[in-house]
Amino acid sequence: MTSCFAAAARRLALCAACAAFAAPAPAQLEIDITSGHIEPLPIAIPPFFAAAPGAEGLGADIAAVAAADLESSGLFRPLAAAELPPGRSADPAAARPRFDVWQTTEAQALVAGRATLDEAGTAAIEFRLWDVLSGRHMIGFDLRAPRRKWRRLAHLAADEIYRRITGEEGYFDTRIVYVAETGPHDARVKRLAIMDRDGANVRYLTDGGHLVLTPRFSPTLPEIAYLSYLEGRPRVYLRHIDTGREEILGDFRGNMSIAPRFSPDGEKMAMSVSLDGNAEIYELDLRNRAQTRLTRNPAIDTAPSYAPDGRRIAFESDRSGRQQIYTMSIDGGAEPMRISYGEGRYATPVWSPRGDWIAFTKSREGAFYIGVMRSGGEDERLLAQGFLVEGPTWAPNGRVLMFYRNFPAGAGGRGDRVRLYSIDITGRNEREIPTQTDASDPAWSPLNPRG
Repeated sequence: MTSCFAAAARRLALCAACAAFAAPAPAQLEIDITSGHIEPLPIAIPPFFAAAPGAEGLGADIAAVAAADLESSGLFRPLAAAELPPGRSADPAAARPRFDVWQTTEAQALVAGRATLDEAGTAAIEFRLWDVLSGRHMIGFDLRAPRRKWRRLAHLAADEIYRRITGEEGYFDTRIVYVAETGPHDARVKRLAIMDRDGANVRYLTDGGHLVLTPRFSPTLPEIAYLSYLEGRPRVYLRHIDTGREEILGDFRGNMSIAPRFSPDGEKMAMSVSLDGNAEIYELDLRNRAQTRLTRNPAIDTAPSYAPDGRRIAFESDRSGRQQIYTMSIDGGAEPMRISYGEGRYATPVWSPRGDWIAFTKSREGAFYIGVMRSGGEDERLLAQGFLVEGPTWAPNGRVLMFYRNFPAGAGGRGDRVRLYSIDITGRNEREIPTQTDASDPAWSPLNPRG
């Protein structure tokens, strides 16, 4: 009746076991996320049934986190406790749910789950997703992890529910690395920090003794590249997340290096290097540290970002007289192609994991924007605007962006603050991401984060 669900086990990166339940023909319950206006789908996620002593709080916590994940996407509306029917059975090991009872609620989908906790400290959940209107079983999984990793069980469950109903990969079991900021505006302390996508499990990676900027996740290893002024000038460092081991990336004859970005396979890195006062883009092979110069132009070329196939990069340059976005082939050949032609200045291009969009920062007449355009420059959309909005980064499914917003002193009573926000690529569902301190320069991890 069960089969190994290896993908989820890999994503746990911990002791995990998964099983998919047999189900009847797929139900038709789904969300078309390509449509213009989307009404959130009402979904019931009662506290998971406690199938072992001590699992009562665990089941309630996991259900609450999974519900919060889905609600944060803007595509689901989890029913509040007062909206759930009394005397409900939420144990997936019991008989089929009483759909005549659940159909009296607004719920169109139901998640029935159970939680256990054994003497060795292993937490386990079993859950099933049901279409309330048709009474059909949609998916079911069994997931395990050490008790301290219980939040990841909730994120994995939310990812599977999101995938089944929307048809796209979830993005809840991911992490964010960012710059945590504290102190007065003219004496900011900036530390590298890492957290779950929802703001939980914050960990500080540096002590604030030196300025850090623009962290980037490796797509394949538990490592982060970032810009540091550790020795008095900006250079790119590579840091192992768990051990704290660091090294300078590339010896560019004493020149400054900035704006690092990993290649999709994690084997190379593109960055901007200042040569005699002029910024050019280099590619560094992380296996043998071989350097390849990619641009040769008297203009400032910086902020490179790889296409998902690794064969092209997008970058910003003022070779046309002001900041614009260009794309070019890694292996040379044709001249770089300018793709931004709107009014204003364009900066910090970031290629979508799908390859269809490029996110960017734009400034025009004193206002700042986060936008996206097709990889050829068509269909420009401005998604967010503010006094200062910067640093777009993609969720691994290419559906959501995160960025940071700077509020000027006195704006809405906030004072001088910097916060992280997420937004859908359609420009809807903008939300603040909770952080313990001011926060800037976010970078989204890939799926399957380790460490």
